[in-house]
Amino acid sequence: MSIEVKVPTLGESVTEATIGQWLKQPGEAVKLDEPIASLETDKVAIEVNAPAAGVMGAQLFQAGDNVSVGALLATIEAGSGAAAAPAPAPAAAA
Repeated sequence: MSIEVKVPTLGESVTEATIGQWLKQPGEAVKLDEPIASLETDKVAIEVNAPAAGVMGAQLFQAGDNVSVGALLATIEAGSGAAAAPAPAPAAAA
């Protein structure tokens, strides 16, 4: 089941923000309320927190893109966080 991550309300007169950076990448495990992205406006910078635990799914925008309040940013695949396999580690040099 996919959980939608939307741009939160940013203030009375603020209607859009710029994605500063993604703090989690697709396939990474996320915890409830863990920051997954940062948004910037001309007045404030905020973090978008995960609305559920699971695995980061699709990111619908890139860093630097402008997004409107309420826009769908990404999805989280719920219920998969505990079972998610960690990303393969790079081979250690001998």
